[in-house]
Amino acid sequence: MTHEKLLFVSIIILSLIISHLLLYFTFKRLAAIIYKPQTSKGENALKKLSRSLKWGLFFVIFPIAEPYFSPDGMELIRSHPVFAVLFAINLTWIIIEISNVVRYHILDKFTFEKSDNLRERRMVTQIDFIRKVFVIVVVVIASASILMQFESARNIGAGLLTSAGIAGIIIGFAAQKSIANLLAGFQIAFTQPIRLDDVVVLEGEWGKIEEINLTYVVVRIWDQRRLVLPITYFLEKPFQNWTRTTADIWGTVFLYVDHSLPIAPLKVQLKKLLEATPLWDGKVQVLQVTDIRERTVELRCLMSAADSPTAFDLRCYVRENMLDYIQKNYPESLPKTRIVMEKDTFEKSHFNQP
Repeated sequence: MTHEKLLFVSIIILSLIISHLLLYFTFKRLAAIIYKPQTSKGENALKKLSRSLKWGLFFVIFPIAEPYFSPDGMELIRSHPVFAVLFAINLTWIIIEISNVVRYHILDKFTFEKSDNLRERRMVTQIDFIRKVFVIVVVVIASASILMQFESARNIGAGLLTSAGIAGIIIGFAAQKSIANLLAGFQIAFTQPIRLDDVVVLEGEWGKIEEINLTYVVVRIWDQRRLVLPITYFLEKPFQNWTRTTADIWGTVFLYVDHSLPIAPLKVQLKKLLEATPLWDGKVQVLQVTDIRERTVELRCLMSAADSPTAFDLRCYVRENMLDYIQKNYPESLPKTRIVMEKDTFEKSHFNQP
């Protein structure tokens, strides 16, 4: 290689590096102007997109500059199937990261740090499911395009087409459960019997919807265990959703006391307790006699709270303080068992003792 050609190739390579860096930082700057992340997750998504674009620019600039510094008689790298495979992988990466940035760009417009975030949770559920389906479609198309780069793969594909009828029947039977779950996922994403962060009671457990995936749902139970259920469960079996339309919820506390306990002071005490705690949302406060039994009277304290975790704490607060109030002011009215003996029976049993 002559000195002139070496100098020319060096200039081409240097120009390639400079143009790559300039384009990369230009794209990165434009992306930052178009989308300014409001959360750390949005910032991470933008960083990942920047990295994928950096490699993408290489696959765009390299084929243009390669003829200028490639040795004479050598096959160009850009015409090799491996280069096309790497390009397809990088393009898939870019598309997936763009979808992730678009996701956070939409979600950043919503505020989740509020008591009534029903609309926000609905949007998260739908956007997350649509993005997961989109990513699967992109990966499938990319995989197909990669296979088409190799002659042997095309021959295998042609051979498989001859038995497509039988294979289709077999795959149909084998995948019917997965297809049912996928269709159930679409139904849940748009009819929304559940959403992310919904409070539910199922299988005897209380928890929150943590993940809604294509084929299964993860429920975070109150004690931090995870209950994993197939997504069809929420279409086929009954369950309680405490935040279906609103997060507001009523809580109840049952007290069992003696028949001699006066009710009016307890109503006053319940009102004082609720007004003294921020756990109560100020909407509902009732104390009623809901049952009278042979040995006890059943009292129900009804109160409201902003959401179910707050309602649980409020119920515990009322239960503890009402019990303390009764113990201090009406200890004789706690549940008791009475035995009444008639006078004749008492005298006989007392004086007939040996």
